[in-house]
Amino acid sequence: MWERFSYYGMRALLVLYMTKYLIDHINSGTYVLGFGLMRHLYGGEATQPLSSHIYGLYTGLVYFTCFFGGMLADRVLGQRKTVYVGGILMALGHFLMAVESLFLLALLFIILGNGCFKPNISTQVGSLYPPGDSRRDGAFTIFYMGVNLGAFIAPLVCGTLGQRYGWHYGFTAAGVGMCLGLVIYWFGQAYLADDQLTQAKTQKIEKTPLTSKEWKAILGLIALMVLNIIFWAVYEQQGNTIQLFADAQTDWHIFGWEMPSTWFQSVNAFFIILLGPVLISFWNWQDKRNSQPSSVVKLAIGCVALGVSFLFLMMITRGILPTQRIHFMWLVACTFVYTIGELYLSPIGLSLVTKVAPPRFVSMLMGMWFLAMFFGNYLSGYLGTFYEKMPRDSFFLMLAILGIGSGIAIFLLRTPLKNAVGHNT
Repeated sequence: MWERFSYYGMRALLVLYMTKYLIDHINSGTYVLGFGLMRHLYGGEATQPLSSHIYGLYTGLVYFTCFFGGMLADRVLGQRKTVYVGGILMALGHFLMAVESLFLLALLFIILGNGCFKPNISTQVGSLYPPGDSRRDGAFTIFYMGVNLGAFIAPLVCGTLGQRYGWHYGFTAAGVGMCLGLVIYWFGQAYLADDQLTQAKTQKIEKTPLTSKEWKAILGLIALMVLNIIFWAVYEQQGNTIQLFADAQTDWHIFGWEMPSTWFQSVNAFFIILLGPVLISFWNWQDKRNSQPSSVVKLAIGCVALGVSFLFLMMITRGILPTQRIHFMWLVACTFVYTIGELYLSPIGLSLVTKVAPPRFVSMLMGMWFLAMFFGNYLSGYLGTFYEKMPRDSFFLMLAILGIGSGIAIFLLRTPLKNAVGHNT
């Protein structure tokens, strides 16, 4: 919870910080280490497209490094030590955000820290359950709710501090959250299973070549990873172009009081906490009747729901002028639907990896699963460059088509994918 508080607290402010403050100061002569190279890479683009590119690159690399963080845990440090390394690096990165000239270096610390932290937290959830335990999907959904409690609180605290009192107050609060997370993790270690690396050394398990069945499962995971890229490219617009839309073209007044636009980032997390228990109960009800869809079909449902959600924004923004604002409940309705999609895809994908991955490679393969988020987040930055080039309704229609199309592709390929990862998954 506290790790996600730190990450989403910073993410809620990132695009607004760049578009409203940092890049203007750089244009006025403020020096930021490495920013000249970044601007050169993206062809000297205007403020909004450049900010979207940097956002996409940053949020993509956050997940790219998960593969290497998983390897580090599986082969050298074990999951627990790697989590500590990741948490410390992330805290340092958030505190460095308070120094404008070190903006890109701060992002690099957070990228490396998240790569160590994220895959190794998720695999420890899977290790709490024996093979074949039907509670695993529900357990990952509970874990996902805890994660999103942090994501819900973060924009309310960090977003408000950053927008109302100063950007650096928001970033510093994110760093404090990460430190709290490390303290809680230290006191909670007794409840966790031993690392896979520790178990292998204790039981003197010899490393053996992968079997044909294990290779088949890994290839199936890779295929699903590729198909998930579009989901994350569309989904991550919520911290990119949708946040810009929420700030510039959404009315946040309620009973005469105006909410900070960054509070929008809490809506998704609120719905995850609200809907998580509902879906767990629904899946248990289906399981008792032998009608629960497989993990692969759940992934397809998630993609379709994501695409459908943007049809709300497509309809309300048809013919909208740049100075017009929509009621914030339209964004809430969109978020409600894509949150259902997220719950059908993200925790189910994490659970699937722990079900089918060979135990000695589970963290590395969890990191590989997060590579879909890397490519998706990077692609989200590219999609974000069309935000100012297209009419609003056309932009949201594009997002809807991409989400629904990826879901249909997974559904059409469900049989070979289920054969690869296992009929019972």
